[in-house]
Amino acid sequence: MSSIGVRDTVCEIGPGRGIITAELARTSNRVIAIEKDPRLVRNLHGRFRSHKNVQIVWKDFLDYSLQGPARKCKIFASIPYNTTAAIVRKILFDPPCPSEAYLIIQKEPAKKFSGYPRETLFSLLAKPFVEFEILTHLRRTDFDPVPAVDSVLLAIKRRPTPLIESGELKVYRHLVQHGFCRWKPHLRSAFKDLFTYAQWKRIARDLRFPLNPTPTDLSFDQWLGLYRGFKLLRGSR
Repeated sequence: MSSIGVRDTVCEIGPGRGIITAELARTSNRVIAIEKDPRLVRNLHGRFRSHKNVQIVWKDFLDYSLQGPARKCKIFASIPYNTTAAIVRKILFDPPCPSEAYLIIQKEPAKKFSGYPRETLFSLLAKPFVEFEILTHLRRTDFDPVPAVDSVLLAIKRRPTPLIESGELKVYRHLVQHGFCRWKPHLRSAFKDLFTYAQWKRIARDLRFPLNPTPTDLSFDQWLGLYRGFKLLRGSR
């Protein structure tokens, strides 16, 4: 399901007992396994002592820099549920960012990050740079111990070319964040100082969304079109 191959360096977050680490060692060129639990680190050193392509790093991934040998790595991880958001933010927004990440995470956060079935503020801020895909739904019995929640394998792949230029990123982020203002009942109200009624009506018609949509009523492509429409209007003033 992943594109990890014999030429790749893979950073594994939280290898635990090394079950996935062993599989990654067989299918990739090098594995950098990052574990913060000292007891597990000792066990991993013993288990992979004879594996020349496995490096065990005793560190919290949130404090680990993806520089040096890890700079061009791909990431594979079964993420602890209590640190999911922080780890995903680091992967997405702390440079250097990996080209691909494959994360076994709880289903509900995966849907929120990927904007399925409706976009979220998080997904809209990330999607100009990455694509999300839920590759498979895992059975609870795939885990030991068996969890009380459902899990999925989420793929995050960086776009070869961002959909928004770096110089315009602040404008796009401000537009989206402003649209999610909780004290505004709908987007027409949130953007009344940016678009005249006639302009808004024309954009809504062209992008095929209702006149009074909520932020989550719009798809990512519609949000991108809204940003581009605002950019054209701003340039014409």
